[in-house]
Amino acid sequence: MILQRLQPVACRAAWRTRVCVRQEQSRFSSVPQQPVPALAQTLQGYLQALEPLLPPDELAHTRRMVHEFGRPGGLGSQLQKRLEIRARNTKNWITDWWVQWSYLENREPLAVHSNPAISLPRRDFNDWRSQLVFASKLIAAVLDFKAMIDRGQLPVEQMRGRPLCMELYPLMFSSSRVPGPKHDSIAHYGRSRRSPTHITVVRNYQFFQLEVYNSDGSRMTESQIHAQLLRIRSQSWKTDKEPMGILTSEHRHTWGAAYNRLLRDKINRESVRAIETGLFSLCLDSPVMRISDEKYASRKAAQVLHGGGTFSNSGNRWFDKTLQFVVGEDGSWGLLYEQATTEGVQVASLLHHILEYCEMPDPKRAPLVPLPMPKKLYFYIDKEIKRDIELAKQNLDILINDLDVNVFNFKTFGKELPKRNKLSPNAFIQVALQLSYYRVHNEMCPSCDIASQRMFRGGRTEYIRSPTNEALAFVLAFDDSSVSREVKLHLLREAVEAYVALTDLALKGCGIDRHLLGLKLQAIEQGLSIPKIFMDTGYGYATHWKLRTGQVPANTDSVMCFGPLVPDGYAVCYNPQADHVHFSITAFNCCEETNAETLAQTVQSTLCDLQELLEPTV
Repeated sequence: MILQRLQPVACRAAWRTRVCVRQEQSRFSSVPQQPVPALAQTLQGYLQALEPLLPPDELAHTRRMVHEFGRPGGLGSQLQKRLEIRARNTKNWITDWWVQWSYLENREPLAVHSNPAISLPRRDFNDWRSQLVFASKLIAAVLDFKAMIDRGQLPVEQMRGRPLCMELYPLMFSSSRVPGPKHDSIAHYGRSRRSPTHITVVRNYQFFQLEVYNSDGSRMTESQIHAQLLRIRSQSWKTDKEPMGILTSEHRHTWGAAYNRLLRDKINRESVRAIETGLFSLCLDSPVMRISDEKYASRKAAQVLHGGGTFSNSGNRWFDKTLQFVVGEDGSWGLLYEQATTEGVQVASLLHHILEYCEMPDPKRAPLVPLPMPKKLYFYIDKEIKRDIELAKQNLDILINDLDVNVFNFKTFGKELPKRNKLSPNAFIQVALQLSYYRVHNEMCPSCDIASQRMFRGGRTEYIRSPTNEALAFVLAFDDSSVSREVKLHLLREAVEAYVALTDLALKGCGIDRHLLGLKLQAIEQGLSIPKIFMDTGYGYATHWKLRTGQVPANTDSVMCFGPLVPDGYAVCYNPQADHVHFSITAFNCCEETNAETLAQTVQSTLCDLQELLEPTV
C-alpha cells in the first residue's frame, strides 16, 4: 500500500495534528472528493501502459480502438460526462461500484483468492496456557482500539500534514459478508440501536459467543477474559465435531445455496447471526506443524491464511467475518480479514496498537462478580448440510494443496540502501520484481501494485502498473554484458523515477484503471453494449494480472500473504525494514509455468545484483 506526498487540500482544520474521527466524519470538506480524471489523460496512460506488453501489430490495433473511443463527441466523451455528473451527486463516484464489482460480485472462494492474512513474529510460548494468556491480552487490546474509535479519540491519519479519510475504521467491527445467489452483501451491526457486546471464539471447530462487556457497560479485564477462555477450552475438548466454518471457504454460489439451507433451521439461524454480529472472531488453533526453521515462516503464514486444511485448523475459520484473529498454541499468531469492509492500512494501524498494548501490564483487577458462561453455538446438521460440508472439505483441501506459499526474510539490506542512493525504496523493489519476473519467464507481464485513495472522501484503492517502457529498457540491458555499469545505473534511475511518477499520478486520483472500470460500468448502467475498447484482446491481456504486488509497511517484522489473482500468476507482498525486507510469494502448483520458490530465489539474487550495481564491492 503506497502512502506518499499529497496535493494540498483547502481546509484550515486539516492542519491539526490530532482530529477526532467523529469530527472528520462530520466535516467531509477536509477531505476532497475524488476527481474523475480527464479522458484524454487516461487513454494516453492506458496506451503507454500497453507499450512494454504488446507486440507492435496488436498495439496498433488497440491504438485505433482507443482513438475511436476517445474521439470528440464519441462514446467515451458521452460516458465521461455521465461519470462527471455521477461524481457531483455521490460521495465517491467509483467506490461503491468498485466494492460491488471487485468483491461482492466475485464468486471465487474468499479463502486464498480474496482474504489477505498478516502473520506476525512468533510469541515466546509453546503451550495452551500461555496461548490463552496472550489471547486475553489481544482481545483487551482490540477492545481498547475500538473504544478509541467509539469515543472519537482515534487521531485522523495524515499524509504530510493532510488528512486521510477515516470512514472504514468503525466498519471493522460487527461486520460480515453475507453470501447471496448472484452477489454478496455486507452486513454491519455496529450502528444498530443495541450494538453487539460479544465476540466469537472458535476452538476445535466449535463456536462460542463470549460477552466481553460487563452488565454496567465496562469492558472486561484481561483476567476476566482469561477466565472465560479457560471455560471455553474446558467445553471444547472433542475434535469430532463437524467443521461448520469450512462452508464459508466455498465458491460463493455454492456457499450461498448452502447458507440458505442452513438458515432454514432456527438453531442454525441464531448461531450464524451470533457469528455475523460479533465484534470480531478469535481462532484458537492447534500448533503449526514444526519443520525446519526456514519452512516454518511459510507454514505459519499459510496457517493464518487458510488454516492448514481440514485435518488442521481450517474448521476454525469463518471466512466471511471482517476480522479474525488467529492464536496458535505454538506462539504463532496473526490476522485474517475480509476486504469488502476494510483494508491493509486500517488493519496495520490496529495491529500496531495491539503490539503497543501487549507491552503494558494489565491495568485493572477483575471485579468480584460472577460471569455468565460463554454460550456454545449449536448447529443442526441434516443430510443436505452434511453433504455441503463434505464437498467444502474436499474443495478446500484441493485449493490449499494447490497453493505454494514461500515466506522469507531478505537480510542483506533493507530500505536504507535505496535511500542512500536517493531512490524510492518502494519503486526500487518494484523494479527489482520486474527484473526478477523477466529473469524467470523471459517476458514482461501485466503487474499491479496498490495505491491508497484515502486522501479522497470514501476513497479505497487504485492500481499502479509496474511495467513501463523505462523498466523494460532497464530489464533488457541489465544482463547484457556489453552495456556499461554507468548506462545500467542511468536506466535503473529512469525506471525508478518512472514508477514514482505513476505513483504520484495515482495519489492525485489520476490513475487509469479505476477510471477505465468506471467508464465500462457506466455503459452497462445505461443499458449500452460494452464498448469495443473493453472487448479488445489488448484490454483482456492488460488486466490479466500475472504479478500482483503490495507493500504494507509496518513497524514490526510482519508479513502479509494472499493468493494470486490469476491461475498462472504470482502474488508478492513485502514489508521493508531499515536493514531487511520481509517477502511472501504465492503461486499455484497446478500451473507448470509458475513456481514460488524459483521466483523467491530469483528475487533474492536480483536484489543482491542491484546492490552490487549501486555499491560495487570491487
